[in-house]
Amino acid sequence: MPEHAVIGVRNRYGTPTYRRGVLIGLTGRYASGKSTVVAWLVSKGLSSESCSDSIRAHLKEKGIEESRENLIEGGNELRRVGGTGILAEMLLERIDGENAVIDSIRTPGEVKALRQREDFILIEVRAGMEARWQRAQSRARTGDISDKETFFANEEVEAVAKDESGQALNATAALADLILVNDGSLEELHSDLEELWVLLSE
Repeated sequence: MPEHAVIGVRNRYGTPTYRRGVLIGLTGRYASGKSTVVAWLVSKGLSSESCSDSIRAHLKEKGIEESRENLIEGGNELRRVGGTGILAEMLLERIDGENAVIDSIRTPGEVKALRQREDFILIEVRAGMEARWQRAQSRARTGDISDKETFFANEEVEAVAKDESGQALNATAALADLILVNDGSLEELHSDLEELWVLLSE
């Protein structure tokens, strides 16, 4: 099991060993703050990429509306046809060795594909259930679920895959090199990101 460094919280695995990463992948539960982390890293000069972009192109080609449910099913369909790492493999072809931050990695197969790059590092963005629910309500994105019970029920479906084509957020998070805890304010998150950036730049 890889060593985890918890940013903002004492590292429970002892003193971590950091490595410079120019291809940063993010995983985490819905509304944990991944998009905010992406925006901050983009401000440091990284380009922003997402495995979901391949799904969006797939849905558009088929004339299917882009909703959270359709993105999930579209991703599952692509993985059934092309294998569990297909979205990451398509992304690697697009970025062609460039520095980037990748939003929303959802399967161990995607992690395995991305580790073809020696400079890849996977970060889990972690936040509590209530904090994530409040954020989802305040941002009011198109396709976001407005019912709290449904919000968490859908989340559990994404946590453990029923088959190899499904999302597996728990198993993906277990592969993370670092954990970024995001239960506080935006200012606290930015402070932790500054610390993280220094560590990754050593």
